[in-house]
Amino acid sequence: MSALFQAIAQAEDEQELRQPIMAKIGNYFAAKRWGLFFFDQLPGINEDTPAMIKLALSLDHNPILRYVVQRHAAVHDEVMLLPGVWQRICPRTDHGHVMLGPIVSDSQLIGGIAFTRHCYDQAFNADNLADLNALCLHLSIRLAVLRSKPFVFRMNCFNITPREAEIAELVARGFTNAKIGATLWITENSVKQALKRMFRKLEVSSRAEMVAKLCLRDDKGQETGKRQQQENISLSKLNHQSK
Repeated sequence: MSALFQAIAQAEDEQELRQPIMAKIGNYFAAKRWGLFFFDQLPGINEDTPAMIKLALSLDHNPILRYVVQRHAAVHDEVMLLPGVWQRICPRTDHGHVMLGPIVSDSQLIGGIAFTRHCYDQAFNADNLADLNALCLHLSIRLAVLRSKPFVFRMNCFNITPREAEIAELVARGFTNAKIGATLWITENSVKQALKRMFRKLEVSSRAEMVAKLCLRDDKGQETGKRQQQENISLSKLNHQSK
């Protein structure tokens, strides 16, 4: 566990938490599937949403999700259900056992981390639950730090405009296109078009690649900060100047 705590504390962005670190945690729990999610980034529920997704996100249908939402505590299926009952609620064989933990910020539930095992695998147990509660605490703390940390981007070398920099900062914080638009008072389509332009400028094909290419957030960036002072613009300053 100490190695996982250290990895979480050293994560430089949310993308690192979502992929390599969550993979390590998933392996630790011998899970078949795992994921880190945030409620404000989940797709909206509409008539085109698959029925299984609707049921999974329904507090009435999903007692595991309901428990976490109400109690802000980790839970696995056999804490509250008899063995085999969860398989009737969720018939997927690779979701035969499920464990879910909360991600909180300012006393609000903002997301969670989920793990599943095959129906023929051993169920999650009390030790797994205790470990997950500890990991959720460390993840919540690290995410709070990352989301409050000012981003410094390399700007002049890529011809990134102040508005594009604002969008890049919100992308780095995990905002969806819709939430970026609402935050900056622009349409969601304007956000999409800006991201396309930035992808072309940076010669990247994903949001994660864009942030990684722009972001200076490590010790190396601090050491060279004086030499690049004219090239690097802090987004916190940009936000102030744009008001």
